[in-house]
Formats: sequence, C-alpha cells, structure tokens
Amino acid sequence: MPGLVHLVDDDAQFRVATERWLKRAGYEVVTYASAQAFLDRLPDDDKPGCILLDVLIPGLSGPELQKRLIELGSVLPIVFLTGNADTRTTVQAIKAGAEDFLTKPVPASQLIDAIERALARQEVASQRRSKLETIRSLLSSLTPRERQVFDRIVRGRINKQVAHEIGTTERTVKAHRQQVMEKMQVQSLAELVSLAERLGMVPFSDD
Repeated sequence: MPGLVHLVDDDAQFRVATERWLKRAGYEVVTYASAQAFLDRLPDDDKPGCILLDVLIPGLSGPELQKRLIELGSVLPIVFLTGNADTRTTVQAIKAGAEDFLTKPVPASQLIDAIERALARQEVASQRRSKLETIRSLLSSLTPRERQVFDRIVRGRINKQVAHEIGTTERTVKAHRQQVMEKMQVQSLAELVSLAERLGMVPFSDD
C-alpha cells in the first residue's frame, strides 16, 4: 500500500537509515528533526500517510505532539518509536489513538506491518468521513419542513404523531416523507434511520 511516511526523530543517523529503506520499500518519506519542525510544515492529512514519531525528542515530546495534533484535528495515524519502553506512556499513547508503540531497534518487517496497518486504518477513516460529508450534504438539501419530518420519523414517530406535532395533516406529512426519502437517496425507513445514526442524531440500535 503506497503512502507518505512522516518520520519525526532527533537522531539524524536513524532518520537517514530509516528513510533509505522505507523508500526502497516504495514509500514516500519526509523527515523532521523535531516535533516543532513537523508542526511548522503541518502536512495535509487528506493524502494517504502516517507519522513515525519518536517519544523522547528535544522540545515538544512525541506524546505532546500527539496531543497537539488531536487539538488541531489531524487524523494522520501515529506509530510511536522509543528506545526505552514505558508502560504508562505506552498506555496513554494508545488510549489517545496511536496505531502502535514500537521499541527500537525495530525489525524492518515489524515496522512495515505497523505502517501498513496505520495506512489501512486511515483509508477506512477517510472513506467514513467522505460518506458523512455526503450524508450531511443531502441533509442540507431538505427544506425546513422536510427537516422537521425527518427529525421525527427517524425517532420512531408515525405520520399521525408527526402531523400533530408540526401542525399539519397526515397527507401533507406523507408527501414530505416521500420527498425526504428521495432527497436522502434511501428506499426504506431503516436506511433513513441508519443515516441518522451515522450523523449521531439518534442512538445506534442494538440490531
């Protein structure tokens, strides 16, 4: 799986060696000597990629950079590298969303596996975000009245209840409901509810 690897490590020798064999493995590689250097050139996370991040780097540490990136809304997956594994730091990094936490020296096969997992996860997340953006775009096409109907039917209201709540007739609600289904590009109420669940508008069902 091709992708761009951002290597953040203060060890120049390690950066050069790792960049060399990652490129031989087919990856694009950009290196940074510090976390601040990475922030100064903050990459576009729309492109397939991941971050190989040393834990103990001068200035802003690896976990601190991870926290800063979360605050900035970055979705680039992170694989941490460390010379001295620390259980507490490892647990915190993983809980914060790190893809993996590897101890140097890392076998090439293990690092490639971690990079591949990170890139695969980013691809899944990217597809999910794209789908959500499409759903939000469809939702924005509803008229205010259609939105009122949408909000109620995805929560289980029947036409009669909706009509009573918004002050109109069942016949009008049925017409609006049909428009909602067409605009949201679904064939059933179950599909409509599924879209609402993805948007966080209603709790996910247990089915």
